[in-house]
Amino acid sequence: MIPAIVLAAGKSSRMGRPKAALPLPGGDSFITRIVRTFKEAAVEDVVIVVGHDAKAVLDAFGASDLGARFVENRDYEQGQLSSLLAGLQVVDRPGVVAALVTLVDVPLVGVSTVRAVLDRYRATHAPVVRPVRGAEHGHPVLIDRSLFDAIRRADPAAGAKAVIRAHVSPAGDVAVEDAGAFVDADTPEDYDRLLSPQG
Repeated sequence: MIPAIVLAAGKSSRMGRPKAALPLPGGDSFITRIVRTFKEAAVEDVVIVVGHDAKAVLDAFGASDLGARFVENRDYEQGQLSSLLAGLQVVDRPGVVAALVTLVDVPLVGVSTVRAVLDRYRATHAPVVRPVRGAEHGHPVLIDRSLFDAIRRADPAAGAKAVIRAHVSPAGDVAVEDAGAFVDADTPEDYDRLLSPQG
C-alpha cells in the first residue's frame, strides 16, 4: 500500500488566507482538487495534515464527497518537517511500502503524473521518485519506507530535503510534461497566475 500525505498545516502568511480553501475553476478548492487527483490515480488512503486555521481546511473539504483522514500537527510552527512527521505517524503501518507527499499549494498536478510516479516506483523501487522537467523537480514526491526513520531523525532546520536529495537517482526521476506538477502558489500573484489560461 502507498498512502498519500498532503501538507496543509502552514500559516499561508504570504497568501493572506488559507491556501487549502482557495477556489479553483470547476468548483474544487486546492485541497479537494489534490485529494480528487489522488483518488482518481487509485490512491486509497489520503491523509491531510492540518495545523494553523485547521477549521478553514476542514470546512473547505467538508462540502465535498471525497474521503480522507485528517491529523492535526500542533507543532506546525516548527516547520514543514513537523507536518511530514505527523503524517508519517498516521500512515506508517505494516503493509505500507512508501508514501506520496505533496504540498497543499501545488493543486494542479495531473492524475497521469501521480500514476507515472507510482508506476516508476513499482518498476524500480527507487528510494525517492519525483516528477522532473529539465532541471526542475515537482510534486508529488514518493518516499520509500526505508527512508522514514532517516526523516524522523532529520535536522528540523534542514527538514526532509536533505534526506530526499541524498537519495534521488536517475531511476527515480520521472520526466513529465505536466506543468501543474511544478506550479505552486505562495502569494496572491502566484494564485492569479495559476488561475490564468496561461498559468
